[in-house]
Amino acid sequence: MAAVRQSIVRNAIGLGMFAVITAGVIAVTQAVTAERIADQIRRAEAAALFEIIPEQQHDNDLLTDTVELAPDPRLGNRKPVDAWVARKEGRPAGVIIPVTATEGYSGNIRLLVGIDPDGEVLGVRVTAHRETPGLGDKIELRKSAWILSFNGRSLGNPERDEWTVIRDGGVFDQFTGATITPRAVVKAVRQTLDYFRDHQQLLLGDDV
Repeated sequence: MAAVRQSIVRNAIGLGMFAVITAGVIAVTQAVTAERIADQIRRAEAAALFEIIPEQQHDNDLLTDTVELAPDPRLGNRKPVDAWVARKEGRPAGVIIPVTATEGYSGNIRLLVGIDPDGEVLGVRVTAHRETPGLGDKIELRKSAWILSFNGRSLGNPERDEWTVIRDGGVFDQFTGATITPRAVVKAVRQTLDYFRDHQQLLLGDDV
């Protein structure tokens, strides 16, 4: 009986150690993966900033000239985020606002929305998403030119009730077999324009 008890104890200790080691490996893997994903998002954002407002259109350090935005449901942010301000000869040339479209088909869609001082969209880029390959991923510029359809748009162009996809009576194309994704992005961009209208002085300062 003593031998049996010793065997049980050894097995229990072995299983316990295995569980601890496995949990540790999983935790480390998750931490490394999360850090890698965050770094990829930061790189994507940095590249997208200069696609939306090219360097020749501003003379300040776009990466460091920022303004902190409090959480707001229109931006989909649950914690403060930084918006980037572009300036030319000291005057604001535009602002790029990080936005989360929370109604994507497969989860949140991270966007950057550039807006000029007059409230017109300078450009929109997707920096992270989990939408269906071949369908919803057409929101990426490298997959289709759909995201460029926001360029030059504003709250009055189109009218508010047309700020949706064609299937819902709007002016923006949907994708064949994927309506939820573009619908979510269109809504997020419109809400960002609403936010800009209500917080223009915060975003661009007193020089507007």
